Amino acid sequence: MKSTTSYRAPLFGVLALAAALAACSKHDDERTAGQKLDGAIAEAKQAGAEAKAEAGQAMDKAETKLKDASASASEAVSDATIVTKINAALLADDRLKATKIEVRAEEGRVTLTGTAPDAGSQARATTLAQAVTGVRSVDNQLVVARNG
Repeated sequence: MKSTTSYRAPLFGVLALAAALAACSKHDDERTAGQKLDGAIAEAKQAGAEAKAEAGQAMDKAETKLKDASASASEAVSDATIVTKINAALLADDRLKATKIEVRAEEGRVTLTGTAPDAGSQARATTLAQAVTGVRSVDNQLVVARNG
């Protein structure tokens, strides 16, 4: 026959567990376990929806940044192409090929600096630069060389 002490130990354990569970639950929460589970599921769904919305916003921001970076790269390539084409046009011109004209482009705005042999050549440099696709404006800062 077992002693009463051996029965009391498991009984005390079960009572302690029940007391701990009762202490953990809110005293004024009279919802059933099913209602509590439904509430927890609803909260999890809401948190998931919020996380999904935040992820969508982050993707939108990343897409915008990628488009901006692509546009900047395209502008840089376009400006480099503009400079190359203007330099080729200047080299192909008999009066301007021997001159040192620096061509710079930024967002399609071209600046010409250096020396032109005469006023006609100075104007011709502007005309050649304006003929290149992608050029928005030309700032001709060429100085006419003095023959003396």
